[in-house]
Amino acid sequence: MQLYNDYNSYLKRKFGCRVFKIGIDAGFSCPNRDGSKGKDGCIYCNAAGSRSSYADPKVSVSDQLARRMDLLKAKSGAKRFIAYFQAFTNTYAPVRHLKNLYDQILPFEEIVGLSIGTRPDSVDAEKLKLISAYLKWCDVWLELGLQSSHDRTLEAINRAHSYSDFVRAVKLAKDQHLPVCAHIILGLPGESREDMLATADRLSELGVNGVKIHLFHILKSSPVESHYREGKVKLLEQEEYAALVCDFLERLSEEIIIQRVTGEGTIESHIAPMWALDKLRTIEIIKEEMRRRSSRQGAKCLCHLK
Repeated sequence: MQLYNDYNSYLKRKFGCRVFKIGIDAGFSCPNRDGSKGKDGCIYCNAAGSRSSYADPKVSVSDQLARRMDLLKAKSGAKRFIAYFQAFTNTYAPVRHLKNLYDQILPFEEIVGLSIGTRPDSVDAEKLKLISAYLKWCDVWLELGLQSSHDRTLEAINRAHSYSDFVRAVKLAKDQHLPVCAHIILGLPGESREDMLATADRLSELGVNGVKIHLFHILKSSPVESHYREGKVKLLEQEEYAALVCDFLERLSEEIIIQRVTGEGTIESHIAPMWALDKLRTIEIIKEEMRRRSSRQGAKCLCHLK
């Protein structure tokens, strides 16, 4: 029995082989950092803006892709790749500039996918129409950072957008036939188990196509670091987090593709919890718990009860 609808299986079904995702830093900023909406960013984010350790904004998109593909081909025999515009807000620029950046993936026949990470308040119909045009060449995903569906939580973590902004962005993406992957974080300060499961219910109801589940963790130089060191922030234990992920998966529609079930910083930037650095063990504990429950993704999805 498939425990959850995982992304790697989706890619293998679609492309017939393992597909490697390459994180790109295209030099974007963020409206929550440059003063447009704020200057300090989200409480969990640091100056790297979720950048992969190998990504270099001083290098062109095409060169970042070429260098990483060469390494993965030599190291792992990789043949197919996804270009992931990852760092900061990757629609935060005029459409002409976005096109110049996104077009740099097109000369690479090995690239079969394009993922664009952004904020729900930084997309509009014109930008999404541009992104949807790449559906002619490859598998395209719009990755929207939500983190929580509760406005009180979004305010507490200084997201500087609302849940209604996310709902609007999803509807605009659907108008362009763009698959949406929502990013959420489990264990955010002030959120109860019921709060987190309500977010799963809302994502199922909205009909998002994918979800990335992240662990709330502490990075060096993030705004929350000082609060953690002062003992003001409680973090989840590994078993506790695994159980929450299982609860969350049970409430998500089985049609939603799960692109990740945990996340961590780089070894250099990660402060706590230390168990998060062993991602493979965390994933195995999640699977063990699902098997123990004889459960699966969607087993308790409320949309089935309507």
